[in-house]
Order: sequence, then C-alpha cells, then structure tokens
Amino acid sequence: MKKVYSMNKNFIVRDRDKIKPIPCSCGSSIRLITKKDTSIANVHVTHITESRKHYHKKCTEIYYIIEGEGKIELSDREIVDLKPGVVVMIKPDIPHRGYGDFKALIVGIPALQEEDEYFVS
Repeated sequence: MKKVYSMNKNFIVRDRDKIKPIPCSCGSSIRLITKKDTSIANVHVTHITESRKHYHKKCTEIYYIIEGEGKIELSDREIVDLKPGVVVMIKPDIPHRGYGDFKALIVGIPALQEEDEYFVS
C-alpha cells in the first residue's frame, strides 16, 4: 500500500521525517499541524534544550515526552522531571519553561496562535 500524505477538509496526514525543523523559543520544532491547517489543535514535535519562560492565555498545552530527559518548570514553584512516557498538561495562564535535552510531542488546544505567547522576564 502506497503511503499518502494529504490534507483535505476531512483529514490531515503528515510525515514527521518530511518536515524541516524550524527554530523556536524552545529550541527547534517540527510543525506537523498548525493553526493554518485547523483551529481545533496544533501538533508539534519540539526539541527542547533551554526554553524561555512563557504562558498562553487561550491555549492548553499537552507535552508528551518521546525522547531524552529534562525538567519543566511550572509557575514559580513546581519542577517536574521529564523522561520518555511522561505527560504534562499545562492550562492557560501558567508560566512554564523546559530545559535539559528532550523531544516532546506537544498538542495545543485550541491551536496555538503566535500572538498567544507571552514571555516572562
């Protein structure tokens, strides 16, 4: 069966290996599904080494760690150890940043808009 990579009004199919990573505030990210595709959710595979602390006012993010190890700082109090298999859900208005060397499958609901990223100094 031939693999089909397609997008139409009913489905989106993408191959991570065919998408070039782009720089982002967290490291580099493969943007599999974005707001341009649908407002429902975004799906990114992000390689995080040292991210800037930030939050979103509208988007809930779910991080599923697929490779490597690190930590995620939530608000100013919680630090969570990350390794493959760990999942973290971050609701809107919660400042967070990841550090270490890990890759996460990140799902944003609703789909993250660029203007909904606020950096904390």
